[in-house]
Amino acid sequence: MAKFVNMASIFPPIPTPFDADGELNLKALGENIDKWNKYPLGGYVVLGSNGEMPYLSETEKLKVFETARKHIPAGKLLLAGCGCESTHSSIALAKQAAKLGADVALFISPCYYKSKMDNAGLGDYYTRIADACPVPISMYNMPANTGVDLSVDLIVKMAQHPNIAAVKDSSGNVAKMGEVVRSVRSDFQVIAGSAGFLYPALCIGAVGGVLALANIAPQQCCDILELFKQGKHAETKQLQLRMIAPNTAVTAGFGVPGLKAAMEMVGMYGGNPRSPMLPLGAEPTAKLKGILQSAGII
Repeated sequence: MAKFVNMASIFPPIPTPFDADGELNLKALGENIDKWNKYPLGGYVVLGSNGEMPYLSETEKLKVFETARKHIPAGKLLLAGCGCESTHSSIALAKQAAKLGADVALFISPCYYKSKMDNAGLGDYYTRIADACPVPISMYNMPANTGVDLSVDLIVKMAQHPNIAAVKDSSGNVAKMGEVVRSVRSDFQVIAGSAGFLYPALCIGAVGGVLALANIAPQQCCDILELFKQGKHAETKQLQLRMIAPNTAVTAGFGVPGLKAAMEMVGMYGGNPRSPMLPLGAEPTAKLKGILQSAGII
């Protein structure tokens, strides 16, 4: 059995900061992590979907991993987004990330050739990666971005591999998550991929969350998990309901540009997304600010 890595916590999938010229701003990355370190987060997802991972070169990806690891203290995990379109590239990036101190490698499903990404193709992809990766891996189901939805059968089969430690599920299908929890080995970890359904996911057996909202409301996201653990369900429900609107705003609503604008509103470095994504305009920025104020985040 591979080394167990406990992911029963809250992890923000952190944005990648760019300067005014669209180049990496590693200084801002370090300063942001230093600020997040003050909260009871379990660690960070570096180069997930919110990190604009597909827009970075391999050299840039390694620089981001290296900088993040320098600022992530012992006791907090680095979950490195290593999913590329080919198995070969995914394995190569994961090996480099592990050398730079990644604790877990996270793999979003390849999606360019969607018609070939059936259970057989994806099963082969995840098996090859798990066999080759020097650190535990997590599958990452993000059908809104990839158009590929990992099936229960596939996840349950892959969970039998000793080096596949978890699945991060951003589909929002809580019933499906429950079916996975019911069917996998006891130490396989199901992680909610959005703060919008964190509480119901915990109720059916998810252990934690990778939450875009945790970038701007880290304490509130951690509080949902902690209140749940204490059995304070009325308080958990109340906080969960308050976080739905701001979570929607920085995910499906305004996306990465909205998350980066929200970062600026809470005193972090957001900056602009990388082209071809455009920064949030004035009108949606004002709307976003109102949502965050109503939720008590700013």
